[in-house]
This record gives sequence, C-alpha cells and structure tokens, in this order.
Amino acid sequence: MSLKKVKLPADARALLKSCQACKCFNSTSELAEASLGGNDNSFEVKYEVEGRGEVTEAVIHRVTNGISANYTEVYMRRRDPDTLVVADNKPSDKPSYREKYGQEFDPVRTESLKWLESQDIGYFVFRIGPPEFAYYGIAIAPANAAFFCMGLSLLQQIVDTRELKSDIDIKTVVYVAPTFRHTHYNGKQVVVHNRTDEVYEIFSYNLYPGPSAKKGIYGVLLSIGEEEGWSAPHCSAVQSISPYDNVTTFMHEGASGGGKSEMLQMIVREPEGSVLIGENIFSGEKRSSSIPQFCKINPVCDDMGIVHPSYETGGMRLRIMDAEHGWFIRTDSITGYGFEPQIERLTINATEPLLFLNINTNPGGTALIWNHIEDEPGKPCPNPRVVVPRQLFPGVVNQPVSVDVRSFGVRTPPCTADQPSYGIIGLFHILPPALAWLWRLVSPRGHANPSIVESGKMGSEGVGSYWPFATGLKVRHANLLLEQIVNNTVTQYVLTPNQYVGAWKVGFKPQLLMREYLTRRGNAKFRSEQYQEARCPILGYELNYLTIEGSKIPSRFLKVYRQEAVGYEGYDKGAEILIKFFKEQLPQYLVPELSDLGRKIIEMCLNDGKVDDYYTLIKKK
Repeated sequence: MSLKKVKLPADARALLKSCQACKCFNSTSELAEASLGGNDNSFEVKYEVEGRGEVTEAVIHRVTNGISANYTEVYMRRRDPDTLVVADNKPSDKPSYREKYGQEFDPVRTESLKWLESQDIGYFVFRIGPPEFAYYGIAIAPANAAFFCMGLSLLQQIVDTRELKSDIDIKTVVYVAPTFRHTHYNGKQVVVHNRTDEVYEIFSYNLYPGPSAKKGIYGVLLSIGEEEGWSAPHCSAVQSISPYDNVTTFMHEGASGGGKSEMLQMIVREPEGSVLIGENIFSGEKRSSSIPQFCKINPVCDDMGIVHPSYETGGMRLRIMDAEHGWFIRTDSITGYGFEPQIERLTINATEPLLFLNINTNPGGTALIWNHIEDEPGKPCPNPRVVVPRQLFPGVVNQPVSVDVRSFGVRTPPCTADQPSYGIIGLFHILPPALAWLWRLVSPRGHANPSIVESGKMGSEGVGSYWPFATGLKVRHANLLLEQIVNNTVTQYVLTPNQYVGAWKVGFKPQLLMREYLTRRGNAKFRSEQYQEARCPILGYELNYLTIEGSKIPSRFLKVYRQEAVGYEGYDKGAEILIKFFKEQLPQYLVPELSDLGRKIIEMCLNDGKVDDYYTLIKKK
C-alpha cells in the first residue's frame, strides 16, 4: 500500500484494505493523468445515485496547461457559506450535526465508509502547513474524482510516500463521498468536521474543493492554532519594493472577495499609460492618475497565513508565513488578454499541470483564465479559478516576514443620496489598533461576493473573517487576534474598499493605490494636517489629501460626502447602516471568557466612542 512509514488511523487503514480497489498517488502529475479516467482528452465524473439514476457532477478536459473541470450544476461553482457542520462533542460555537439534521452523525459516517468501500479508491498523503510543521493528512476519494484530489495536492503539498525517511503520523483524514449530497442533503454542499482524540476527520460530500480541500484544511489549521495558542490569519501578504528601494510588507485581510489575491497583482495601465482610478456610474466620467513607475512585488501568501511563536524575533511587528503550497486564485476580474500579464503568462505557459475551474475550455486546447464559463447565456460565472503552486511565482518569499501594514478589505456597493449604502469608505482610512480589531470581529462579507452563494444581504464572515471555516470557540479566536495586535504595536492598520467608492466604480484600485503610496512613504509618519477623524467614527481617520508621484487623488475619493451624488445626507445614512451592523455583530463576543481589554473596546463602540478614544486603549510600546 506504499504506506510502510505512515501511521494511519484504524478506520482509514481498514477502508484501504477492504475497498474494491485502491491506488496510492505520489505526485500531482499522476493525479492529473488519473483525472481523465483513462481517456485521452475528456471525461465525465458521474455516479449512480439512488432514486435519481446516473448523475454527472463535472466534465473534465485535458488542456495543454493542465486539467480543466466544469461543474454541470451552477450551484456547485461557488462555495456555500453554510457548508461546515461539526459532528463531535468538543467545544464549539458552530451548530452541531445533531442540531442541524436532527440525528447523530455516526450512522451516516458508517454509511459513508461503506459506500467508499464499494468504490475504486484513489488516495494520497499531504502535508498541512509550512514545511517545518509536522502535520500530515491523507485524502481518500473515488478514483474518478482524481481532479478534486489534484486540487488538494496542489493546495496542500502531496507527499511521495516512497521517499519518506522516517515514520509520520496522520492527524487528518479527508473522506470524499459526493453522492451523499443528493441522497442525504437535498443537493447541498456539506462538509462534516469530526474531531476525535485520535484524528481530525473531514467528510466532503461535494466535489467543489473550496469548502473542503481548501477551507476544510484551513479549519484543521485553525483548530490546531486554537489549541496551541497561535493564529492562521485569512490574508494575503506581499513585499512591496518602491522605486527608491525601500521595502514595505503588507498583510491584507478580509472576507471572501475582499481583495486578498488582488493584493498580489500589479496595477494595469490604460492604453495611453495612465492609471484609471474610477468611473462615475451615472455620467461615465473617468478619473485617472499618472504614476511613472510602479513598485516591485514579491508575493508571500495568497489567502492563508501562519503567525507562529517560533517566528517571533523580539520585535514589535507581526511575523507571518504562507500556510499553503498552492494558491486558489479567482480570475473574475481578468476579462481579457492583458488584464493581469503575470498570471496570464504563468497559467498559459505552465511548467507543470494546473487545475482550472469554471473556465470554458475545449479538449486538447489551452485554458485561458479570461474565458469564464457562463452560468446562463450572457452571464459569466463570477467564480472562475485556477490553482497554481506558489513556487511558480517569480520572487516568491519562502520565509517568515515582518508586517509593516495590515490592511482590511471590504466589498462595497454603490452609494448615493437616493440609494444610501455602506459604500462610504474612502480610498483608504487609517485605523487605531483597537478599531482594527473590531473590523476583524465583524468582517463584513460585502457586496456581490463572487466566491460564495449568498442571499444578497450584508452579512458577516465572523471573527478573523475565517469563522465559516473554524470549528471551535469564537471568543478564543477573538482573544488570540487581540493579543496579536497588542503585542505588535509598530504595525500600521488601514481600511480599504473595493468595487465602489460612493458613486464611482473603482474595482480593486483603492488597495493597489494604497499599496503604492504607503510603500513610497516607508516608515514616515502622517502629518497631522493630512488626516482627520472620519465623519463616521468606525472608519477611523480619513485623508484630507493624497499625492502619488506628483499626481493628486481627487478628494471625492477620500471623503465620499464630497461627491455630488452622495452628499452629507447619503453619507450619514450609510454611516447608520455600518454602525447598526457593528452593534448587531459585537454583543455576541461579550462572554465571560473575553479579555478585559476586549470588553472595553467593544463597549466603547456600543457606546458610540470617538476615533481618538480607541487610541487610548492600545498604545505603542
């Protein structure tokens, strides 16, 4: 079984011994080949489902740059935010399996293992977290779902069991049983987390890797960190090097769709060389800026980081490292050739097979990341993806880095006086550390989220913006995040929107322009006349003016109430929406286990504290 040096949990070992047939995979290339099911260029992943007959889950194409997978059901092309359910009795603030489904999970667990026993099985061992972490898992799936396993092997590095030098313990098992989505869960995406004393089990009842291969393993890391006292932030990170050679490291957090992957991208110029800031949604007016030279970018991580005690050096800046082996990149903002040259170049001329999801391809052709599959005629899927090993990115950083700026991204809708919304955030705002912690507790999911199935209402992704993937206690994570902020007071905190600033469509330009500006500043302090308290106190400080390389940013992008379509009336109504949202989300953390400082910060917000008041609660050491 190629697992002589692998210590397996008893049930996993028994399954591999008793199943109809099984094969161990030791490389992503092997899984890519197996994704075609022995066919040349095309394969359908389908199963016999009791009561429904044959159901096709996905269509697989071999392409010149890897494997392309497209789901036949539109619902399966995005992550359902309510996917995770906890089956065990360990401490958790998540609804239990019993509460959600009215029965214990054990009978379904037994049935799942029995179903897998009747299948041809593919399995492989993978590493969880950075190379120095001794956490290992195994994935066990139907052999015809090799494309799903391929994605997991790219995200969490596959281990060649033939080359192991010493014995390893398996702490996580991912069982994949896609038919149960239809037979037990009314077609919904369901991922069951079962934390036993011996092993952390994940039962994936769907083949979209987002909630299981990606966020399911994230849940494992969060659980380990919760137990050991460290955190795994939901973030990207990048080293930005200015034309004057100073280096600034950014860590960008936020809910799904909050601009994490985009923080690693370069600004795309207009044909005449300018940088488009935004376009007015009413008049079509465009405002541009002239930036002669952009900063150089060295990527650190794309979506998940590790903040571990072993990375500390005695400084007062957070130190972070990538938690993943590959990146699950959404390409909805890339709608044509030339929009993101680096990713286009990497994916078209891939030096190893990549996995493409929701990309329109032809068997034997080349997957182009701007050819998004349509959910219906004329409506492109908003969640096209490609999984890319991080080592393929030029300049990628492979060691812990010290963070200079922690930004938080929010997807904002358009805001006008006639239709006010929370789209009142300027290009970027400066946040006191205590207020920055509150944003990480409420984590707005934001407007038109492309990554998940959503109701359209403003929602929260909870503590750390990773709560949908966690299985433990909210207050434990809230305390860890606050401790992290208190111990790293040199770090600067900013808030930045994407999509809209008032009545202007801006895409992800605010965070990219913020990155360009703050990199050029280095560690220089803002002059007192450059900023003032925002009209809405939970937005911290707003900028009075902003100049990048001699090009002034119009004040309408810094103070949204300066826009004619918004004014003070629209802004103040939008502020009411934001403040109400904070006051709805924060009381849940006021439990006895919350730290005294955390309680003071939340109570300050609930009592309409001023921006300067937050600075008194966390001071620089």
